[in-house]
Amino acid sequence: MHCVKLLAQRLMTRDFDRRVAELQVRIVVLNGHTALGIPVTEPVG
Repeated sequence: MHCVKLLAQRLMTRDFDRRVAELQVRIVVLNGHTALGIPVTEPVG
């Protein structure tokens, strides 16, 4: 969890377009971590 929080701590770039790209990459990474934690349910029977 500590590493996930570090992703959202601060932006590294100064240019606006690069900041947008950096945030988009971080969102993809965080969504990937979230998807890994969601259980896959299957019907029984």
